[in-house]
Amino acid sequence: MLHRGQRLIAICAVLGLVTALAYALTTPARFTASTEIVINPSNLNLVADDVFAASPQRDTQQMEVESKLRMLTSGKVLQQVIQDRNLTQDPDFFRPGILSGLLSSQPTAEDRELAVLRTLERRVTATRDATSFVVTVSVWSGNPEKSVELAKAVVRAFEAKLFESAADSAGRLASTINGRLEELRRSVTQAEERVESFKRQKGLQEAQGELTSTRKASTLDAQVLDAQQRLIQAEARADQMRAALAARRLASDALFDSATMTALRASYTGLDQQVSALSLIYGARHPRLVSLQTERATVERAMTEEAQRILAAATAEADQARSSLNGLKGKANDERATVFTDNDAQVTLRELERDARARASVYETYLARTHQIAERQQIDTSNVQVISEAVPPQTKSWPPGAAILAPAGLVIGALLGLMLALTLGLWRHALPAPPMAANRQ
Repeated sequence: MLHRGQRLIAICAVLGLVTALAYALTTPARFTASTEIVINPSNLNLVADDVFAASPQRDTQQMEVESKLRMLTSGKVLQQVIQDRNLTQDPDFFRPGILSGLLSSQPTAEDRELAVLRTLERRVTATRDATSFVVTVSVWSGNPEKSVELAKAVVRAFEAKLFESAADSAGRLASTINGRLEELRRSVTQAEERVESFKRQKGLQEAQGELTSTRKASTLDAQVLDAQQRLIQAEARADQMRAALAARRLASDALFDSATMTALRASYTGLDQQVSALSLIYGARHPRLVSLQTERATVERAMTEEAQRILAAATAEADQARSSLNGLKGKANDERATVFTDNDAQVTLRELERDARARASVYETYLARTHQIAERQQIDTSNVQVISEAVPPQTKSWPPGAAILAPAGLVIGALLGLMLALTLGLWRHALPAPPMAANRQ
């Protein structure tokens, strides 16, 4: 069978050789540029409570990297590359057919972009090393420099889309919180208004964190103690004066202290000394001695009257102190009742204040979080690093050279010829023999 098919095998080998040479000469060259990047699953942690939580689990990190790897070759990233490089005007990516303008209308901008997108999807590949987070991005085109620029453009568009995606997520979260902030603000305002309204209704006034009624009660209690001390002292002084007056200790007792009493005491002392001196010389009925004794009795009566006046003044002072004490006690009792009423009202007031503080705390937390997220939108925290820049390839990646395709085409053609020769031989062997040949036998 092979002997009969030698010519067919030779023809197929020659056709394979010619086809391989024609493919090598007519197929446009492809130049592939590759760049390596590290996609870290954990973003840069700028704040302690970032919008996105980082997971330390290995499986979760791998899923995060795989998700970003899918984004790397997604339509949005490639569309950004098309817009940045204006690939819809590049004949290497969009080449309308010769009869397209005759048989149909001119393609629209959307059609051109869709066609370029499909072409670019076939030309961009991204693969990840199984043992690391290193991703290799490869892009091929008909020009080495263009392949390098496309690879760089894909990485730049990927980084921009990562930042845009994070910013959009943070923006949606900030928008949701902003919608809640107005309601929280109204709630805080209403709670604070309830507190102030309750204070006005109950007449609660505070100074330095203490109720005014409590301070007034404390002041009145102190005044009551002072009034009690003054009353005790005034009554004790009046009692001592009464005892001294009853014992007739007017000349020697210092309780009766006044300018008049001092002068009377001096006169009494002088007269008493004269009476004592004359008593030793004259008799008891001597006119001079009687006159001095009369003067001394007159001074003594004046001293008694002065003492009684001083005692009356002391008694009036004691009465006044007692009256003042009773008045202060009445005010203190009234203020104490007010304090008890205010303390009861403060139980409700503290509850209202706790509610207002809790609402204000939630509002302030959300407000601060909103400002933080708004600032977070302006910061790129994606942790993508280029570890190997794309460089112009020195050789084409496809098709292989004629030195490789020619032998390959020759071998493939020869193998195809062998298969055809064997097929034809088996087919002839399976056919029935002609009748003339059977009679001849």
